[in-house]
Amino acid sequence: MHLRLKTKVNQDYLSVKEGFNEKLFLSLNPPFPPVKLKEFGGCEKGDNVHLELNFIFFKQDWISEITFDNTSDTVFEFVDEGTKLPFFLKYWRHHHIVEKTVGNQSLIIDDINFKSPFIIMDFLLYPVLWLQFAYRKPIYRKIFKTSVN
Repeated sequence: MHLRLKTKVNQDYLSVKEGFNEKLFLSLNPPFPPVKLKEFGGCEKGDNVHLELNFIFFKQDWISEITFDNTSDTVFEFVDEGTKLPFFLKYWRHHHIVEKTVGNQSLIIDDINFKSPFIIMDFLLYPVLWLQFAYRKPIYRKIFKTSVN
């Protein structure tokens, strides 16, 4: 399944790049399930992010590796791919893209491909994941609301 959400923010793409850190990552987590950040290596190829999802009666680890990163004159991007996923996912690839736009604005794009163990579960997960990533939009706008000089 494929999800793609775009958020326009009022900061240039290189300032947004600097803001892609542990503090932002923690701010983006929705209220459920509660997430414990066990490791945040960064956004460069070879870095790892390790989460523990708390579903009240049980916990699940989610470990992703950054498999690609790039910064050019017009874009900052990186890809995280799941290496250890919760039971409801068997594949995860999240392409984070921050595109330079006009003035001091940027477009943040969350481009996600995922698979669950069962195709019917893909369709059930889609709206849940869409909501979890739509939850990020006002947070992105708030954190990246003013130009950095």
